[in-house]
Amino acid sequence: MKRTRAWRSRHAIPAITAAAAAAACLLSGAADPDRQAASCPTAPPDSFWHAPVDGLPVHPSSDRYVASIGAGEPLHPDFGSGLVEGRPFGIPITVSDTTVPESEVTFDYPEESDPSGYRIPPNARIENGPASDGDRHVVVWDRDRCASYELFDAERQGGNAWHAGSGAVFDLRSNALRPDGWTSADAAGLAILPGLVRYDEAAGGRIDHAIRITVPRSDQSYLWPARHQAGAAADSSLPPMGLRLRLKSSVDTSQLAPQAKAVAEALKKYGAIVADNGSPWYITGEEKPRWDNAQLDGLKNFKGSDFEAVDASGLQQSPDSGAVARPTP
Repeated sequence: MKRTRAWRSRHAIPAITAAAAAAACLLSGAADPDRQAASCPTAPPDSFWHAPVDGLPVHPSSDRYVASIGAGEPLHPDFGSGLVEGRPFGIPITVSDTTVPESEVTFDYPEESDPSGYRIPPNARIENGPASDGDRHVVVWDRDRCASYELFDAERQGGNAWHAGSGAVFDLRSNALRPDGWTSADAAGLAILPGLVRYDEAAGGRIDHAIRITVPRSDQSYLWPARHQAGAAADSSLPPMGLRLRLKSSVDTSQLAPQAKAVAEALKKYGAIVADNGSPWYITGEEKPRWDNAQLDGLKNFKGSDFEAVDASGLQQSPDSGAVARPTP
């Protein structure tokens, strides 16, 4: 299945007033969110999301891939605090720590969507707000069941019912991948939640996973761990879904402010995974009013030529599992 997705505009991260920040929605959560998050991480420790790629070889098609994405295009953090053109930006994470009744969800693409198992709180937030005409992702982190419920092009139908283009339920304790050829709420068929830059990670100075990234055009193919393609053409110069990209080790990140530096260091060590079509070099994080947009602006000084594609094939243990292979002694 090939999906047509809304193009992400190249908006600038604005300076935010206190009033605008206060207007943004906060995550729902439990009284002890740190304990709950520790008991339900967003991916298993041996997942590809947590696999370092700083020591892996450069992909033989790296130069072609970077050129097709845009060697001169700037890196862009597609998340932050406040509003852009009157709307929040980033993908909101709705945190649920309590029992929620199962939701009724219908789909435009039911043949590649999980038909049931979604427990979406009534206050679940939609990407860019309820009036958005973009991708309208809904991401729910159910820390009671340690699951993620993810919808693309979501519309609340009233009561406990939703309609979406596609959707997936992920057991965050499992490395099982989607059936081969299936999408999810993302074009690559991967979970969105584990690849989002979260504020608490950046504020703590350490992001220990790969980051979701978009490219303008992709090939009609996909690499492990991706399960689905949404390519514009059969063109080997275009990046496939699932491709791993990393910030070159030679890039100087020492002068970045703390939040931006945490992101840049993660891009060096864990890289970014091509997960969707969109604007070039757009990395995705959670919508959160506590982001410091002035700090994040420092990431825009990097450009495509500061990145290289990685040959991550040696990480694969099994084609149907996201667990990484153990290094050979």
